[in-house]
Amino acid sequence: MTDDEPMTLFPESPEDPFSVAGAASAVLDHQAKVVGWGHLAETLLGHRTADVMGRPALETLVHPDDHGLAARAAAECLRNPGWFGLLPVLHADGHRTHLGLRARRVTRTGRDPEWFLVAAPAQDVIQWETDRSVLDNLFRRSPIGLAVHAPDLRILRVNRALARIGGLTPDQARGHRMADFLLPDDARTAEDRLREVLATGRPTIFTEQSCRLRIEPARARFVSVSAFRLEDSTGRTLGVAQLVEDVTERHRARLRLALLGEAGARIGTTLDVATTARELTDVIVPDLADCATVDLLDPVSRGEEPSQDGFGPVRRTALSCDVPHATDALNPLGALIHFAPDTPQGRCLADQTPLLVPHLRTPGDLTTVAQDRAPQAAALGVHSVMMLPLAARGLVLGLVTLWRSRSPEPFEDDDLTLAAEFAARAAVSLDNARRYTRQHLAALTLQHRLLPGDLPDLPAADIAHCYIPAGAVEGVGGDWFDVIPLSGARVALVVGDVIGHGIDAAATMGRLRTAVHTLAELDLDPEEVLSHLDDLVHRLAAEQESNSHDFPQDQVTGASCLYAVYDPISRSCSLARAGHPPPAVMTPDGHVTFPDLPAGPPLGLGGLPFETTELHLPEGSLLALYTNGLIHTPDHDIDTMLDRLAHQLAVPARTVTQAAHAVVGALLPPHPADDVALLLARTRVLPADRVATWTLPADARAASRARTLMTGQLATWNLDELTFTTELVVSELVTNAYRYAPGGPVTLRLILGPHLICEVSDTSNTAPHLRRARTTDEGGRGLFLVAQLTERWGTRYGREGKTVWTEQRLP
Repeated sequence: MTDDEPMTLFPESPEDPFSVAGAASAVLDHQAKVVGWGHLAETLLGHRTADVMGRPALETLVHPDDHGLAARAAAECLRNPGWFGLLPVLHADGHRTHLGLRARRVTRTGRDPEWFLVAAPAQDVIQWETDRSVLDNLFRRSPIGLAVHAPDLRILRVNRALARIGGLTPDQARGHRMADFLLPDDARTAEDRLREVLATGRPTIFTEQSCRLRIEPARARFVSVSAFRLEDSTGRTLGVAQLVEDVTERHRARLRLALLGEAGARIGTTLDVATTARELTDVIVPDLADCATVDLLDPVSRGEEPSQDGFGPVRRTALSCDVPHATDALNPLGALIHFAPDTPQGRCLADQTPLLVPHLRTPGDLTTVAQDRAPQAAALGVHSVMMLPLAARGLVLGLVTLWRSRSPEPFEDDDLTLAAEFAARAAVSLDNARRYTRQHLAALTLQHRLLPGDLPDLPAADIAHCYIPAGAVEGVGGDWFDVIPLSGARVALVVGDVIGHGIDAAATMGRLRTAVHTLAELDLDPEEVLSHLDDLVHRLAAEQESNSHDFPQDQVTGASCLYAVYDPISRSCSLARAGHPPPAVMTPDGHVTFPDLPAGPPLGLGGLPFETTELHLPEGSLLALYTNGLIHTPDHDIDTMLDRLAHQLAVPARTVTQAAHAVVGALLPPHPADDVALLLARTRVLPADRVATWTLPADARAASRARTLMTGQLATWNLDELTFTTELVVSELVTNAYRYAPGGPVTLRLILGPHLICEVSDTSNTAPHLRRARTTDEGGRGLFLVAQLTERWGTRYGREGKTVWTEQRLP
């Protein structure tokens, strides 16, 4: 060391019992006489220097009872370069005090050896030795890693536990930095935290961080680090120490627990089978596996009951992968897969037991678990697999398969336990979704079977309709619509909405629709139709109430309805409504109105009348009937929705079908909360040359006159082929009118549309009846012949009598 080189000084710790400032010192010659006595020795033992100098230490400082102990200590000093231990020493006042004593032999040239003694109270020495032993064992025996870093973060010392984590010895770590052993990202994080501790003096406690080693870069490892700044007794920073514990397993357990909680929140959020399966694979990948697939027995994917034995083809319902191009190596979504009974998948389904294959080491192993997809699995590096059955309520629904290829660690028992918990939760949700799907499909099937199919081409109007079922949350509803051809080329337009959702609402809707058809066939006025429907709903509600103890979950029965009848000859439209939104009417000039029809009470209240309103509609008018799901939305008020409806109806140059789709697209969200039925009718008018009407005298010549007029009209319409049968029909109907309604005029009307319609009206309300005549009867066969010669026939009643009508197919 040169004079210019700085000197490094270390301040003594005030806790060091053998520090220069705190320890007593003495010197003994080779005869054990005191030849040196420090002032702190005088303070500690009370002996003045003059009293002890030159005197034998054994006589002066050791009680006679302790001479033997002192002799053994002296013998130990002679055998070794020194001695360190506890020895009772005699105080000047005569009491014995225990001291911690260090003795070192000192040799000087030409002189006998001497002994340098340093002493301190025994309790201080014992405490110091305990502290030193703790420190020593932290480096040698502690299972917790310990590292000491210089201020520049070079490693000064590590204990054996930390060295084992890094795969080296303590000496190999000295002088290096953490970046020499850890991956750059992890080393940067660790050093940044140590620098913060050095700068602020604030320790970190149990901070978890990634600790991936350069020698094992793919292996995930996590450590818990507590760090504190090292300072000497003067407050000077010496470096930073950190305690390091490998908590990889604990970290994984915590992740598993968090993943389990996440699974509870993410799996089963809907009642859709495919969505629930996808939620399961999304939870698994990438936290637990690199790839996951869900294969359900084919009936389950359709909401049906699976077989009890678990055999049968499965359908790939969900697939999630965190490995590029992995989906190309797996069976695609929707694929129907046949697993043989002796395959792992077949055994998993049949035995309902999970399967763990931690290592796939050979091509044969891959072939066993991946069958025909083994080459693709090998290309992806698949090395570990788990298969778990999806079973709930005693039924096997399918299986979930987990693969690892990118993650180097194999699946282990804890992973299987976690995956089994996922599978159990998902299986219950899948079975719930399956049961709901089955019920939902049954309700949808019932509902669609009850709704009209393809509508016929009617002479009265050009018809378009849209029916939009509600989303899965609300389920099937009771909305319905109908288009019913009536006599005289007229048409009945019906839209209704049953309260509630599900099969109950759909069944009630079916009963009401059937009733409407029956009532329409009677040619009743709209208010009469609604009155009869009101009675029916009231009776249904009474039946439901009487059965409430057997079916406590039944919904309240009630409905709304709008019933309209349009006549293409008179251009009149009769409407009545029962608690239903009013229709929209757009005239050919583009003006849209919402006629102020009497609202009427909803069906089922009973006791209140309904009223019919007559509207005159120009040819080409657009009539819109709809349920309240079209205009009742949570985001907009009804007036806004009606304005939107009017705007869409007023757009020119649209077909009625285009207008219907435009209305639905503009007014409804992608997943409406309620069913919606929309019925649009653009009115037509039969040309005058297709309608012929005559008033005949009520006498015996009426039938002959009717035949003559009819024959001429059919000739004008080029329908000579129908002359014979129509002549028989007209003769019978006019004759009956003359016979049973004497004194009043008889009206004959022929209408040419898709059918040839013949109507005979009189002032009588007597209903004609079809009967089978006996062989001896002279009459009674007329209406029987009419029924045989025509497609349909019937009677309708008006304020001034009745009309008997027939329809014949055109040649």
